[in-house]
Amino acid sequence: MAILRTIGIGVSVSLLLAVAGFFGLRAADRAFPPPLDNAYEVSKEVLDVDGQLLRAFATREGLWRLKTKATDVDPQFIRMLVAYEDQRFSQHRGVDPLALLRAATQFIGNGRIVSGASTLSMQVARLIEPRDGRSLTAKVRQIARALQIERRLSKAEILDLYLTHAPYGGNLEGVRAASLAYFGKEPRRLTVAQSALLVALPQLPERRRPDRHLAAAEAARLRVLDRMAVSEVIGEGEAGRASLEAVPSRRLQLPAFAAHVAEAALRRQPAVIEHRTTLRRSIQQGLEGVARDAAARLDPKVSIAMVMADIRTGEIVGELGSASYFDASRSGWIDMTRVTRSPGSTLKPFIYGLAFEEGLVSQETIIEDRPSDFFGYRPRNFDMSYQGDVSIRQALQLSLNVPAIRLLDAVGPTRLMVRFRRADVRPSLPKDEPPGLAIGLGGVGITLKDLVQLYAGLANRGQPVRLGDGIQDKAERLIGEPLMEPVAAWHVADILSGVIPPAGSRQRGIAYKTGTSYGYRDAWSVGFDGRYVLGIWVGRPDNGAVPGITGYGTAAPILFEAFAKSGVAITRLPGAPSGAVRISQTQLPISQRRFSMTASGLLSSLSREPAPQIVYPPEGARVELGAASGGELMPLALKLQGGRAPFRWLANGKLLAETTRRRTSQWVPDGGGYSTLTVIDAAGRAASVRVFVE
Repeated sequence: MAILRTIGIGVSVSLLLAVAGFFGLRAADRAFPPPLDNAYEVSKEVLDVDGQLLRAFATREGLWRLKTKATDVDPQFIRMLVAYEDQRFSQHRGVDPLALLRAATQFIGNGRIVSGASTLSMQVARLIEPRDGRSLTAKVRQIARALQIERRLSKAEILDLYLTHAPYGGNLEGVRAASLAYFGKEPRRLTVAQSALLVALPQLPERRRPDRHLAAAEAARLRVLDRMAVSEVIGEGEAGRASLEAVPSRRLQLPAFAAHVAEAALRRQPAVIEHRTTLRRSIQQGLEGVARDAAARLDPKVSIAMVMADIRTGEIVGELGSASYFDASRSGWIDMTRVTRSPGSTLKPFIYGLAFEEGLVSQETIIEDRPSDFFGYRPRNFDMSYQGDVSIRQALQLSLNVPAIRLLDAVGPTRLMVRFRRADVRPSLPKDEPPGLAIGLGGVGITLKDLVQLYAGLANRGQPVRLGDGIQDKAERLIGEPLMEPVAAWHVADILSGVIPPAGSRQRGIAYKTGTSYGYRDAWSVGFDGRYVLGIWVGRPDNGAVPGITGYGTAAPILFEAFAKSGVAITRLPGAPSGAVRISQTQLPISQRRFSMTASGLLSSLSREPAPQIVYPPEGARVELGAASGGELMPLALKLQGGRAPFRWLANGKLLAETTRRRTSQWVPDGGGYSTLTVIDAAGRAASVRVFVE
């Protein structure tokens, strides 16, 4: 019967070819086209910036079918596949009569099937239109489909379909899915042994699955290596060495990184097959490993979120919204990078930046850390103790609350919120309430992504950048007024770079700040080097309290470990810009040796003189200056009222000249653009205006 079946197939092929020759298959071809549309349904993929697979999604049938082209696969595998399955693939037109004749002859001579006669085109026909059983009718239909496919597709396209649809057991289809599942790598660089196994499995995918039938898989691989045609491709010696390589005995999970980003990409463009992101797989893998290990040490209901971005471009290179997407106890499906929470003390550096910019303080200026009452608001330090007189540098590094509120009272909460808007960040305030002093200690809502965006601007010499979303929204440098002046940004970064690393962590050359929200609900840590900024949030998604978590003790160790395991090389923080210097306390002007200003501009010593006020140029003025004979801009007249002489003028944080008792002065700008002019009187009170020089 088997002989008759083989002869029958040969006769059927001959009849088909004859009919095609006399009448053509065009009419039937148009009436019953092959189901090629279904053949192009593949798994959706989310890729990193370099095209590496971050995450794949199964098809509607639950199959892992990754789109594969011959260019995605090791060329040696392609040669072995063609040598084993269809040596005349490039010559025939869908059916190989010589292979049919050879199969029949071998069957007659051996009494059993020695080799098949199916071409790769016929196998593609069977894969895209599965048959219920093996019969003469099914074989004839397969041959007809192969002829149709050859009329429509090139050889390269047919080969790509085989590489995409070849069965490998279970729900694995295609060479890429099999290579990732059995070898944990893309099929671009397969060993000879790996190629031989992938050639062998599709003939009997369930019976030869190496994770279930290891011996059968080894025997099938050996048959491929022993085939003479294959040996001619790889050489007998290489085939012998490949046969000694172990066959993998377990199936690996396909890459599953950046769950929240991947889900967001699919929601936005559900019809797209390949979704490109700005993430980098090596960084993402490192961050997820750190989060997973850290979460295991925390309360089962505590989650972790991270955002890492390039400070120069704003592109997100690593992001995770939870420690584990599928961890129900931690509500892992909630993307905590986009949830508004209290930032604790993480906004303090921007308060200090404003104070530096306005010339109110220097790093070694002394400020009081003592119990204080700000119109009924009485801030207290985290540990409920007070340090007395401390330097500005110490106050920020120790994250003392009272000094931060003293400075915020002087620069104004509204001005701080305006600076945040320059960075395209709009923290949430209580409904119908204006900005108050409490925002300096976390009395405002902000997302982790927005917090990282603020720090990206700080790390970028005060030039704000808008972070992308990792998918469609493009990152960009924001044009306009800076978040803070470069000199002020350098002073803040210089102070934060000196913060002692948390216990068990070594210094990595990063500047960082921590924060803990009221009631131990959120622990934060944000750090940056000269290239990247990384933000960490730890807490419960349901906003429940977690006794004992702190920014320094809980989030900061994760920050340092994440920087270490992200795989990025630490880039040195940029050097000081022009005009930025650290001055010792004894070398400071008398007016800057101690800070004691209040929001009203009066000193705590109850000085009766009115605070200084710059009357020319006015705030926001646009001044057009002509060029002097030497090519420099003409000087701009400066006028002030009030204050106690002598006076000290600063332009963009840089001292203009020696102190003067005159209420008029002159300033020659270095060039056009925005500039901040500040005057400080003998009592340490300051006034500032911002002008644009044309």
